Amino acid sequence: MNDLLSLTLQIVYNSIKNYALNFLSEDILLPLLRMKKFDIPAHYRSPIISKVKAKRKLEDPMKKDFSPTILDFGSVEFIISRHFGFCYGVENAIEKSYKAINENPDKTIYLLSQMIHNPEVNRDLQEQGVQFIQDTQGNQLIEWDRINSEDIVIIPAFGATVETKQLLEEKNITFDQYNTTCPFVEKVWNRSAKLGKDDHTVIIHGKKNHEETKATFSHSKETSPSIVIKDLKEAQIIADFIHGTIDASAFFEVFQENCSVGFDPEIHFNKVGVVNQTTMLASETQEIADFMKQTMTKKYGQNNIKLHFADTRDTLCYATNDNQSATLELLNVEADLAVVIGGYNSSNTTHLVELLEDKFKTFFIKTKDEIMSADEVHAFDIHKKQVKRHMGFLPKKDKIKLIITSGASCPDATVDAVIQRILDLTNAPISIYNIDL
Repeated sequence: MNDLLSLTLQIVYNSIKNYALNFLSEDILLPLLRMKKFDIPAHYRSPIISKVKAKRKLEDPMKKDFSPTILDFGSVEFIISRHFGFCYGVENAIEKSYKAINENPDKTIYLLSQMIHNPEVNRDLQEQGVQFIQDTQGNQLIEWDRINSEDIVIIPAFGATVETKQLLEEKNITFDQYNTTCPFVEKVWNRSAKLGKDDHTVIIHGKKNHEETKATFSHSKETSPSIVIKDLKEAQIIADFIHGTIDASAFFEVFQENCSVGFDPEIHFNKVGVVNQTTMLASETQEIADFMKQTMTKKYGQNNIKLHFADTRDTLCYATNDNQSATLELLNVEADLAVVIGGYNSSNTTHLVELLEDKFKTFFIKTKDEIMSADEVHAFDIHKKQVKRHMGFLPKKDKIKLIITSGASCPDATVDAVIQRILDLTNAPISIYNIDL
């Protein structure tokens, strides 16, 4: 009886959630989401960042002010981004994962792949006994024949492909109870399905090998012709085909591996809509959507544009938008350097680095342990995809102005630890616990 009640409540919850995500405006939806309080382990929270966020929330409950928070410790002034750290989807995923651990002490618990792209969180789950079935590239770490219906399988925040869900169902493994797919990823899937019902081809702006993009593509191709593009340059190739300046063979040289089975560019670019991997640069997704609208307008005329192009800007994730908007606001300040904290394979964190490095000397680190001394730091180069040793980390001056932010999968406690490490290295006269907010 309890299992039946639990299943019924889950169905009701999913129905309400899907309705909210797809039919409520952001002005109504976002305040509702922000009311949710998640039960996540205390060691992910922090003394200083928690106070900063609480103060800003009190002053600006609707999160309309994107100006940074300034914390002055005497020897160093931290310029802290207005929005950073755990988003709704990440906190939801962590809460459900620890719920699975606590509710099933005698069962083997698996994750399809990394829960989120943060090494500390994933390591913590592994130390709790959770085993990863695949790595982030889809390589098998644990063979499927080792997993049976008595085991618990958690679906990570990125979601799962249709094929993987079918495999779990064939093995009689129930996964709905601990499905941590971000609701904003599901919103993209639902929007793609609607596009398919209206005979649109879905253009997915994302990284082809990213778990979320794989899942979105898998769901999208169930209902509509689908193609994955990584940037505006690839959108231009599609436009060249639509305008007849390249032929199908030239098109498939680029997109053969990125299209759904049976994709025919001769007929499938008649009606299009653009959705995205939710952690991509929101401005870049919008740029691609605007470009495709211009392309279809040129092809079919302004009076017919609604017949050939769907407005899908409502698929952009609010947290991605907020974090990127707050980072853009940081470009209006003056600082000696910027530090971005997060997992090196985190897409949303990488985009924060891209934005900041246009103006500031920017260091991308996982944790405080990459800060070797005031002069040396080991930071990730997003262009060469490797960790590099840098000298001259902190400038030698009486007061350093340092920008700090983190990705959506980075715990506040990790940001706290980085701040404390820099305070120790600069012999700050004010304690992290005594700072006046």
